Amino acid sequence: MVASQLRTTAVNDPRVVEAMGVVPRERFVPPDRTAFAYLDIAQPLGPGRFLPAPMILGRLLTEARIRPTDRVLVIGAGSGYSAAVVAQLAGTVFALEEDATIASIGAAALPASVQSVTGPLTAGWADGAPYDLIVFDGAVEHVPREIIAQMADGGRLAVALLEDGVTRLAVGRSAAGSFGTTTFADAEAPVLPGFAVREGFRF
Repeated sequence: MVASQLRTTAVNDPRVVEAMGVVPRERFVPPDRTAFAYLDIAQPLGPGRFLPAPMILGRLLTEARIRPTDRVLVIGAGSGYSAAVVAQLAGTVFALEEDATIASIGAAALPASVQSVTGPLTAGWADGAPYDLIVFDGAVEHVPREIIAQMADGGRLAVALLEDGVTRLAVGRSAAGSFGTTTFADAEAPVLPGFAVREGFRF
């Protein structure tokens, strides 16, 4: 995975590459998928939910520039793989998932520094805010303002944004009450539930 999927797709932060090489991806997929865990495809976790391909997480974390002191929220944490990888890079990690069955898949493999929390994905996790970094483990059509409000001043957000059928990886930043995103690559990512654009919504 490291040689053929990460280094060939601009995942060039040595810390990210090392973290993804250390975390056993096969422990975060259902038992019948362990033989396929390292393929460059999204892995099914449950009805309508997937673990994104390794390249998606690698690119997002590379651009997010995670610091060892960062307080991080992973939204749509699924089986916990992304949170486990982030825990190799950051200080404190909250893994937010609303489906307890999916969260249980990799619960035993989560590092002690990951705090698993349960609640609606679209609400974020205000109890742990403010966050230096928020990572969406899947694609969304929009980022709710409620979640943006949970970012620390100067905080970052890593997300796959779906617009008009095209998914683009992006990094957002919050500063002095303002928020904006910059896209850096096109890539297909599984969509998280609940983040569809409402009628008349403009981001």
